[in-house]
Amino acid sequence: MRNAQIERNTAETQISLSICLDGKGNKDIDTGCGFLDHMLELFARHGDFDLKVKCVGDLRVDAHHTTEDIGISLGQAFLSALGEKKGIVRYGDIILPMDEALILVSLDISGRGGAYVDLDLPTSKVGDFDTELCAEFLYAFARVAGITLHVKQLEGANSHHVIEGVFKALARALKKAVSIDNNHIGEVPSTKGVL
Repeated sequence: MRNAQIERNTAETQISLSICLDGKGNKDIDTGCGFLDHMLELFARHGDFDLKVKCVGDLRVDAHHTTEDIGISLGQAFLSALGEKKGIVRYGDIILPMDEALILVSLDISGRGGAYVDLDLPTSKVGDFDTELCAEFLYAFARVAGITLHVKQLEGANSHHVIEGVFKALARALKKAVSIDNNHIGEVPSTKGVL
């Protein structure tokens, strides 16, 4: 089983996170931010990742540090769980509908982390969650996990639907990318021999 556990403690957040890439979508999420909990629960379910997250953050300020640091921790866990990346498909993509929203996610587990995010969110908040934090989560996760990540909003008039579509699409694309390619078991999917 490909799994990892991360502990990250700073002056702003204390995070315990574990993931199993070969799971069933089981989840136990408590970030202190209800909307972020909901997004991470969707992420676990749609990726079939078993995910546990416990975060105590400085929510008296806002959810920025909590969201970014969970992105960092999830990136660390993905990188660790993938190990040498032998046998993985490597690439994943999807165009995912969420009611009126339509989200494109395309990614490469390349070892070269970067997120290229094109979202036009119609509101600045969903509940207490600042919608700009969706992109901050993606930047942190992709950078630390070493994933080249493209996220593009093709349609969408409801911020909740757009962000929900992003998390579901990210999970589905990652599920595809981390799956094992039966034609290349034990091989690193790169002509360089490393990712």
